Amino acid sequence: MQLSVAEPHGMCSGVARALEIAHRTLDAYPADTLWCFHELVHNEHVVAELQRRGAIFVDDIEVIPQGARVLFSAHGVSPAVRKAAEARQLEIVDATCPFVAKVHAEARRFATESAPIALIGHKGHDEVVGILGEAPERIHVIETLEDVVTLRQTLSEKTLMVLSQTTVSEAMYEARVAELKQAGFDVCFPNALDICYATRERQQAVRELAARVECVLVLGSRNSSNSKRLVEVAESVGCRAHLITAPDDLEQIDLTGVQQLGLTSGASTPEALLNELRQRLEVAH
Repeated sequence: MQLSVAEPHGMCSGVARALEIAHRTLDAYPADTLWCFHELVHNEHVVAELQRRGAIFVDDIEVIPQGARVLFSAHGVSPAVRKAAEARQLEIVDATCPFVAKVHAEARRFATESAPIALIGHKGHDEVVGILGEAPERIHVIETLEDVVTLRQTLSEKTLMVLSQTTVSEAMYEARVAELKQAGFDVCFPNALDICYATRERQQAVRELAARVECVLVLGSRNSSNSKRLVEVAESVGCRAHLITAPDDLEQIDLTGVQQLGLTSGASTPEALLNELRQRLEVAH
């Protein structure tokens, strides 16, 4: 079996920055508890390592002791969460990805205008929840064609401001934009695309890889949006693809007869895990 690894792959700058902030904080205050609001990044191996160092992950600001230190994840948080943290006099350590912060700023700016806002993204994802919180009465999350149809039936306005989650696939984004235009909306966009460069580069790399291999393995977490998008991109060009969370998952994948295998990893996946996966494959095949 010949192994090929997509380039680029793995951790993006936003994830690396968030991890650096978390470990630097743990180094600076080893005797104190670091409370993390939501998973710092969507990867269980990264979360487990931070837990080993003493970080505590919670989904409710109210359970954090008054005056404690809280770390906001790379996915960002809503203004309501920030206010709740301030009300509890928490010391905020902010690891929000700069690309996510950019979308928050755009949401605030668009909210000062009269037009409603469409946010193309995956409902319930931490990043989308945070952005939605900037103007919940003005922002409408668009994930499917059905959402576009519902929005057209709901809104009387013709002009629509469009934002997106930073980790959606370009195919999904382009499809929803085309559907919004077809529905009769005059769509307006920020000056720069909201899908971050790392997402675009990794999706293009796996697209090119999938065109020349028989199967692609994507190493990432089940709740990682960007990892799931990599699987979808590979499948979109007719390639078999699997999302695995750890090298041990290889036991569940039938690679019989596969001569050309492609590997990539999500933007929150440690490089050491991909190296372990590659070594196992090289030994086994």
